[in-house]
Amino acid sequence: MNIKPIFNLILVLFLLTIIQNPLQACTNYLITKGASTDGSTMISYAADSHIRYGELYFSPRADWPEGSTLTIYDRGTAEPLGEIPQVAHTYQTIGFMNEYQVAIGETTFGGRPELQDTTGLMDYAALMFIALQRAKTAREAIKVIGTLVEEHGYASSGESFSIGDPNEVWIMEIIGKGTDLKYDKKQKI
Repeated sequence: MNIKPIFNLILVLFLLTIIQNPLQACTNYLITKGASTDGSTMISYAADSHIRYGELYFSPRADWPEGSTLTIYDRGTAEPLGEIPQVAHTYQTIGFMNEYQVAIGETTFGGRPELQDTTGLMDYAALMFIALQRAKTAREAIKVIGTLVEEHGYASSGESFSIGDPNEVWIMEIIGKGTDLKYDKKQKI
């Protein structure tokens, strides 16, 4: 049996699927100290977005008076969603890296629609920016993200964060718990 025509048909169908449904995926690469020739860690992040070209955000380090709040905005609409308490000191950031060389990238993997929490305050972008302003290490950024989600809810679909500093790199995956699902903080997941 000649399988070449079958292979060609499968290839044509695959290519038509890609052309009709263009891929929409961010791309992250993580390189550990042991994988680089000079012992460096690296992450690379390409946001495959048709509306965000060349944005390079800057936030200076700052000291905040007690009782200060931070307004959280919807990433897509720029509408204010609410406020959270501000920490006493934030670190300088440019792009998706801070003054301590903590860097964060993301890849959206979506997930089940019923797991999106429409009542959550923190979307993936807010988590990235705030973690960079509050963390000196990758591990600390993971803790900041976890605490923000626990206290204020998570309002995005599934995300895979790439988080690195000069010593280590991590992948942190996060997905919502749904609006109607009950969650007990004492319960282990």
